[in-house]
Amino acid sequence: MMKPDMIPARPIARQAAPRWQQLWREAVRDPAELFGLLGLQALSDRLSPAATAQFPLRVPRGFVARMRHGDADDPLLRQVLPLDDEDRLVPGFELDAVGDGAALAGAGVIRKYRGRALLVATGSCAINCRYCFRRHFPYADETAARGQWSEAVAILANDDAIDEVILSGGDPLSLADAKLAELTDALAAIPHIRRLRIHSRLPVVLPERVDAGLASWLQGLPWPVTVVIHANHANEFNEEVDAALARLRDAGCLLLNQAVLLRGVNDSVDALADLCERGHRAGVLPYYLHQLDRVRGAAHFEVPDDRARVLHRDLAARLSGYLVPRLVREVAGDPGKRPLA
Repeated sequence: MMKPDMIPARPIARQAAPRWQQLWREAVRDPAELFGLLGLQALSDRLSPAATAQFPLRVPRGFVARMRHGDADDPLLRQVLPLDDEDRLVPGFELDAVGDGAALAGAGVIRKYRGRALLVATGSCAINCRYCFRRHFPYADETAARGQWSEAVAILANDDAIDEVILSGGDPLSLADAKLAELTDALAAIPHIRRLRIHSRLPVVLPERVDAGLASWLQGLPWPVTVVIHANHANEFNEEVDAALARLRDAGCLLLNQAVLLRGVNDSVDALADLCERGHRAGVLPYYLHQLDRVRGAAHFEVPDDRARVLHRDLAARLSGYLVPRLVREVAGDPGKRPLA
């Protein structure tokens, strides 16, 4: 029996998960459900069970809502659908397309270019893009988050030639705000780091991620911050994406876009021009147009170099110079991106 002067302990109230985390959990993972949402059940015989097992379907419902119902050639759908095209073994398409393995300095730290270090902050991503050059990356063994970032931070601290840190993944913004703050608090103690760059697809595919908590973290960082988003087609933008990008700008971030040239997605001058102009209306400058990284399973997306150069030349003839991204390819062992035009 409880004594009269005892006050019963109140149960600890659980904090509700941020909305973006709930939407993350609700992502479409079953190809049959995706076909049902889009009225494309007839496509089911083109699915690859092997590709789906190796690199599962994952796509946020908000991104699905931007796809055209009944259109098997929708450019957003093509980026996420595990088709039987992925089963073909094509010479020159490898597991490690850009030499990440050879450039690993340990604990998810990749050193390729002078003055910069890339942290594979996490293997998680809100969307599984079928052309992803890290779709075969050994995330279980190589992420900077292991050991509370200690090994990765030590590698950076011991090399005073590094003045820029790039957060990549996976998608670094898939980490909770507290985890991101834990990392950047440790980086802030390294005097030779002067810039931070964040590569993320989340502001486009899950714009709810750019919430007040993330903005507060960004505003408190001690360095200039560049956020490089990844959009390949103008249809990826909508009002929610525009609002997320505006919040990033208000937090003091410079916004750039890098796209990948993909057959059947954006391999026309009209599609590329629309992408560059639509991004600019949302406050994002074009940065890179990448030739496809030749990762195993992605050969069906490749656009020949000669065709890529013609597209880039015609794009430059149509748009103002600041709206034209640089056409490049990443080649393992090169000291920088290799210009193609």
